[in-house]
Amino acid sequence: MSTPATATATATSDGAINKDHNGTGQMDHAADGRNVTTERRQNYGGNPLAHINTGESARFPAFGGEFQPGLYRPTTERKFANPAPLGLSAFALTTFVLSLINVGARGLAAPNIVVSLAFGYGGFVQLLAGMWEMAVGNTFGATALSSYGGFWISVAIILTPGGFEIVDTYTSDTSGPNDFNNAFGIFLIGWWVFTTILLACTLRSTVAFFLLFFFLDLAFLFLAIGHLLSKDGAVNTPCIKTGGYFGIFAALVAWYNAFAGIADDGNSFFVVPVAHFPWSVKGRERRAKTAHEVV
Repeated sequence: MSTPATATATATSDGAINKDHNGTGQMDHAADGRNVTTERRQNYGGNPLAHINTGESARFPAFGGEFQPGLYRPTTERKFANPAPLGLSAFALTTFVLSLINVGARGLAAPNIVVSLAFGYGGFVQLLAGMWEMAVGNTFGATALSSYGGFWISVAIILTPGGFEIVDTYTSDTSGPNDFNNAFGIFLIGWWVFTTILLACTLRSTVAFFLLFFFLDLAFLFLAIGHLLSKDGAVNTPCIKTGGYFGIFAALVAWYNAFAGIADDGNSFFVVPVAHFPWSVKGRERRAKTAHEVV
């Protein structure tokens, strides 16, 4: 038999699942209908990234701002802040700059300026964010951010002029004119496969979360095709530009998810929507609630 205190805790936990929020909500409702907004804010000390965990059974729906594609249990006592916005921002800025070069913005063609970003921000900082995601128990976030941090470091190594002589090896007298583009295309195909795996894990999350990996997946695919279809040492420009545009879209959506993870009613005049898919856990809960109200 449950004590009144136990019953209240269980009801509160279950109520947290049904909250309509984008991961930064500040309001919870106890079993007796009492508004406990003030109490929760005091418990979290005004932390703008706080998520309310009201019991052991509490689960929150997918949220790109936390880099969580499925139901997850927030760690209210964690000693780390939410590392997802940092990793998303590092990924977004580095991707944005290289993608603009890929589409030929301002007549630019050489990607050398990206080397500094790829080593420092998109590489090292994003890798740190991935390690911190591991520390807070987010397997998906740790896998994605750490991997893409490694991706940008590897790209920086390839593009470093003279430092590692990777490009020079493929452009020597004994190499064919398309050897480097073919090798780099295979390199990008591998990342397309990896991104497709991550994309499959976001199909029950939110529209903003899904679109990030959808656009990134297409960017890798078209960039890979652009290099594999090279002729006489020149890449396929239409495919490279198409991949660049999809990269820009991916960067913008990454920033959107990062903003969703930072902003709430404590530091912003508005909280951005994340739009749960109708077939997601949150979407099914909303449909069930609507059907119950109609009946």
